[in-house]
Amino acid sequence: MREHRSGTGAEHAYRVREFEAFVAGAAGRLLHAATLLTAETRTHNPHARTLLTAALAHTYAVWGRLRDEDPYDLTRRDLAARFARTARRYRTGRGGVLSALHPQERLVVVLRLYEGVAEEQVGALLGLPEARVRAVCARSVAALRAASDRDAGTAARRDAGTAA
Repeated sequence: MREHRSGTGAEHAYRVREFEAFVAGAAGRLLHAATLLTAETRTHNPHARTLLTAALAHTYAVWGRLRDEDPYDLTRRDLAARFARTARRYRTGRGGVLSALHPQERLVVVLRLYEGVAEEQVGALLGLPEARVRAVCARSVAALRAASDRDAGTAARRDAGTAA
């Protein structure tokens, strides 16, 4: 015979509604972060959706045990950890804005600049010293600027050629 682990049906229904409200409010931002990590485009991001689904499933599994912990932070940490464990799958970009970066660089940039996570927290999550996180972030931003400048120069040359 199976034990009833989750309290009354009403309590369970309340927790489900609470989780659904969390997902409704946070899933868009988390999906965008996952899409940046996987270097996919907003219109075609199956890997990002898979990562997010797994992270949300983990959050749902521990939802009843969350006390003072922020569920968004928990889900973001799980998403980042899952991405880090499977980063070899995402070595080459799929056309996303961060596709020029290596997976670890994308992870640092997304956590630091998009999500606003402190350097020490990013370092703790990735097992890196703060100075390394800072250096990876600076190098990544410089690489993105250089790629943007190259793209702008190519577009300007192309536009100048069509105007002639």
